[in-house]
Amino acid sequence: MILVKDPDFANGLGIEVQIRTKLVRYWSYIKSASIRIGGDVLEVEGSADPSSEFQYWYNFEPRADVDTIAGFPLTFKDREGSNYKRGLEIDLSSMFPGEKIVIATWKEFVRVDFKNPTDASFGNSVGLLGDFHTGKTLARDGITVHDDFWTFGNEWQVLPTENMLFHIVEQPQFPKKCTEPEDPQGERHRRLEESSVTEDQAEAACASITDELDRKDCVYDIIATQDMEMAGAY
Repeated sequence: MILVKDPDFANGLGIEVQIRTKLVRYWSYIKSASIRIGGDVLEVEGSADPSSEFQYWYNFEPRADVDTIAGFPLTFKDREGSNYKRGLEIDLSSMFPGEKIVIATWKEFVRVDFKNPTDASFGNSVGLLGDFHTGKTLARDGITVHDDFWTFGNEWQVLPTENMLFHIVEQPQFPKKCTEPEDPQGERHRRLEESSVTEDQAEAACASITDELDRKDCVYDIIATQDMEMAGAY
């Protein structure tokens, strides 16, 4: 699916970020993300194996020796004392002061963050993140607003006319729709009733997170995965 796309980014270099998700019962997570700036493509994938190396591909070559992408400095990061939190930063400051794109992995989970985005850099972007100025979940026509997130997700599925940015093809591919849970509300309710981790325990684990939205996401992630270590992803 297309997270962000703007062919005019950085004076015409262009940018596109695609993500792949994996369905687990009633919830899903980003399993891999790939970013193209100009003619360069960088893909990142998570891993549940703490002994494995950070998994990435640069222009479809695994673990290539690279320190820039389309001229923007690229830095690899590891969290000290953790076998799971890894990632990289793309520094956009040469054109957009103070801005970065951060891709981080926690176990098999991948997260993409746009740090300090501005109208100059992402004001014309489209995709799953919605309209930069209003947050509206706009369709490809730039007019229709999708209030149903399943419909919205399928709207931004990568089409055959668009370049796929991943090193391997996985199903489903258009015209097949993205996989959805059969009964997300019912399954979610039943699973929450069976949870061994309580909401209070999840809130306690996430209490040190200062950003309110991140803290709420942390609580949800712990309850959904039943993994208290998920707090470390934040």
